[in-house]
Amino acid sequence: MSLLKRNPFGHIIYLKKILIRFLGIITHQRYKGFNKLEIEGSEFIKNLPDTNVLFVSNHQTYFADVVAMFHVFNASLSGRTDSIRNVGYIWHPKLNMYYVAAAETMKKSLLTKILAYAGSISIERTWRSDGKDVNRQVKMSDISNIGIALNDGWVITFPQGTTKPWKPLRKGTAHIIKKYKPVVVPVVIDGFRRSFDKKGLRVKKKGILQSMIIKEPLDIDYENESMEAIIEKLEYAIEQHPSFLKVISKAELLAYEEENKQRKFRV
Repeated sequence: MSLLKRNPFGHIIYLKKILIRFLGIITHQRYKGFNKLEIEGSEFIKNLPDTNVLFVSNHQTYFADVVAMFHVFNASLSGRTDSIRNVGYIWHPKLNMYYVAAAETMKKSLLTKILAYAGSISIERTWRSDGKDVNRQVKMSDISNIGIALNDGWVITFPQGTTKPWKPLRKGTAHIIKKYKPVVVPVVIDGFRRSFDKKGLRVKKKGILQSMIIKEPLDIDYENESMEAIIEKLEYAIEQHPSFLKVISKAELLAYEEENKQRKFRV
């Protein structure tokens, strides 16, 4: 690999590799030490094509969720099944893996800029900015950048656009699916809200069981299914459809209520 070779976004691939190695090593204990990450379905990862794969997931923290996915996906590609034992898998990470994140979040500090270089596709949120509700047009360059990333590799997205559970999915995700026709892989996570702060940078509580379920790729009729039908299919797949509120775990509900109390106290 040329030391100066760049990906489609102009990032030096070798530097990205070094950053992912570093971040992987220093975060491994968050999922295989302080807390335990229970994984299911990682065997599906090994059978995916190298490009045009879109992972859709519910969202519980800004960064801990996606970092865990980087661990699980790379471990699976290295031959591990439902395990991130022995962090050596991060030495040769998949370098064409990206995740969608809010541009304002990725510009806030040196650490977030480093995390952005490791693989974020930064987009301007159309519904929220600087803590305030807004209503603005989708930037077509954001959609195009996601398409560029899909053409180059894998993309992780959180279609609710928020860490709050049970919020409606953004229609932009369905638009991307219909436009670029990726393999769509649902991921369901739990426990991250209880073990990390909202940003996912600080371990809030140890000894928490985190879980990640990777499901089979969805069967989608890209030409004939409506955006509404695709959104509903995604809601069921990542277990965020309103019907799931009837079976929400007591622990999850208590964790969310506690998070809201702490946020109000800080304000």
